[in-house]
Amino acid sequence: MQDGKNISEIKVDDQKIIDNTELNIWEALIPLIVLIGLLAYNVLVAFGDYSIEGPNQFALIFAAAIAAIVGFRNKVSYKRMLEEVAENVKSTTSAILILLMVGALAGTWLISGVIPTMIYYGLQILNPTIFLAACVVICAIISIATGSSWTTSATVGIALIGIGGALGISLGMTAGAVLSGAYFGDKMSPLSDTTNLAPAMAGTDLFTHIRYMAFTTVPTIIITLMVFIIIGFTQSTSGSTDTSEITNLIGSKFNTSPLIFIVPIVVIVLIVKKVKPLVALFIGTLLGGIFAVIFQPDIIKTLSGSEVVDFKSSYQAVMNAITIETKLDAPEDYEKLFKAKGMYGMLNTVWLIVCAMVFGGVMDAIGALSRITKALLKMAKSIFGLFVSTVASCLALNITASDQYLAIVVPGKMFKKAYEDRGLAPENLSRTLEDSGTVTSVLIPWNTCGAYQSGVLEVSVADYFFYAIFNWLSPFTTLLFAAFRIKIKMLTSKSS
Repeated sequence: MQDGKNISEIKVDDQKIIDNTELNIWEALIPLIVLIGLLAYNVLVAFGDYSIEGPNQFALIFAAAIAAIVGFRNKVSYKRMLEEVAENVKSTTSAILILLMVGALAGTWLISGVIPTMIYYGLQILNPTIFLAACVVICAIISIATGSSWTTSATVGIALIGIGGALGISLGMTAGAVLSGAYFGDKMSPLSDTTNLAPAMAGTDLFTHIRYMAFTTVPTIIITLMVFIIIGFTQSTSGSTDTSEITNLIGSKFNTSPLIFIVPIVVIVLIVKKVKPLVALFIGTLLGGIFAVIFQPDIIKTLSGSEVVDFKSSYQAVMNAITIETKLDAPEDYEKLFKAKGMYGMLNTVWLIVCAMVFGGVMDAIGALSRITKALLKMAKSIFGLFVSTVASCLALNITASDQYLAIVVPGKMFKKAYEDRGLAPENLSRTLEDSGTVTSVLIPWNTCGAYQSGVLEVSVADYFFYAIFNWLSPFTTLLFAAFRIKIKMLTSKSS
């Protein structure tokens, strides 16, 4: 089948936005409705938390098939759909490799004692009352320094999840606090790719964008911190505030020398120095393996089944930690702290991302993404309506395209002229793109960000959704500012 003359492309920074004038809004929404229905049934009725083991992946493929049928009815060729799917999958290459490397890093950081040592010292500094608020602050600082929420969760995030578990704090709470801080830093860091992408799409400069974004971002993170402080003072944890049992257990299994902190410090320094995250994580994985041999000879012997630490036993132990699940003997209450899944443990998440990209690719190829965005744009009858439409468009793209970059690029391109026509300065658009596109991506289980973070932290999106306060509160904050015309900069005046 040849593509009809009604199909056209707009190229924006190597991202194609496909427009199909024959496709109506209901046809564009059919695959999305099918997907949401299937996912809801999988999670709420049929499989629960195990839905990520395969049912959700097939739900995405099935919805993609429905989208393809809609496409065929609207003269979109199979070839075009396949090309868009290929482009989408190709765009996730870096994310998939990073995920696999995070699994490898978690394995060597377990057997080298990096994560246990972080937990060991962390338990002596932190307590349940201040822990959640401290998670927000620590992750915000690391993320601002690195410009990456992904790197933050893959390093200190994993350790904080372990500390929270040892303190008896809900893993969902801890993950929500980690992600709140990580995405605050990701938004506000000039090193972040999304922080650079949003002003480029809107037509403003980086630091004007960051300064203007602070008006909504700072109040949101303050509210987030206040909520976590209140939770800390009011919650009753299932664990004991006496952490001597877990620290003694760690001390009996690992050499907890402060020298082990060299490994995470090197990784963070590499990221701050703008070394590519994949390279930094690879180096961190290798260092973890080397430090395991140097500092944890008993662990090497146990894992390899050897009586001596030689090249063969060291190679076996480290390679197994990198590739497959590693589990050390521990009481049932603490066994999660002494287990890492390696690269193998990330395969379900990789599978989910690939299937999500298939769905997003077909939706893009048939012109559904552009059609949904245009429909939302037509609903904007006022300045406030324009902001609402922008937020809704970003959310819709995060759900349908499963990619936060498209959730910034497509609305940024589509809404740019509308903001200019209403006399709004471009930083209004760039701020709204970040407040609703960047931070909400982690709240969608099949979005690359949601899949990544839940895979790395080993906490389902459903468990951390409510506690990722900064992430779901940000769109409401930006709409509140728009509704009351707070810091809404006009092209003809400094502010309104």
